[in-house]
Amino acid sequence: MSEETTGVSGGTGGVRTVADLDLKPALEAVLMVVDEPATEEHLSRILERPKRQIARALRELADDYTAQGRGFELRVIAGGWRFYTRPAYAAAVERFVLDGQQARLTQAALETLAVVAYRQPVSRSRVSAVRGVNCDGVMRTLLQRGLVEEAGTEPESGAILYRTTNYFLERMGLRGLDELPELAPFLPEAEAIEAETQEAVPSFDPDAPDADDGPTSGHD
Repeated sequence: MSEETTGVSGGTGGVRTVADLDLKPALEAVLMVVDEPATEEHLSRILERPKRQIARALRELADDYTAQGRGFELRVIAGGWRFYTRPAYAAAVERFVLDGQQARLTQAALETLAVVAYRQPVSRSRVSAVRGVNCDGVMRTLLQRGLVEEAGTEPESGAILYRTTNYFLERMGLRGLDELPELAPFLPEAEAIEAETQEAVPSFDPDAPDADDGPTSGHD
């Protein structure tokens, strides 16, 4: 590979390779343009430095931003590093982002996402049983937005199972699912809900593409 493809212009000093760049500014430059959290392994490969050196520099940068009281912080989320707004300034960012706009997810979508997060992997029929309404349309929305994904099939019924994605962790600011708030004990067991409502819930295909997001107890 030529120097032109592996380095950057150094003015009168000629071409500087990536390995010649100052590490911390290089990390900042890369992290400013990432679309998702960057792993230490990836940064190590891109910047041609040992992973241990990358990890140390990232933690030092994070400490520096905190000590300086910057409006952003560098955090480990979903297995990688990315810049985030510091929580103390969330109100200002929220006002800027939502000014004149509506929240991107409806209440129904948020409820469905919560059930998937705490019951995953879970089928659409079980999510519908917990919520008490058919969630087909909402689930398609969550799939399209990359917040949930397919996770195989249920052995007993063959129904498609769903789970949350790394993008969900990123948007929620979580390192992993173990950081979800302790709300699971307050969610009723899907099996119990299904047993109690079995007579009221009509038979339907939860994976049908054109189902409406309406009540599951829709007998006339």
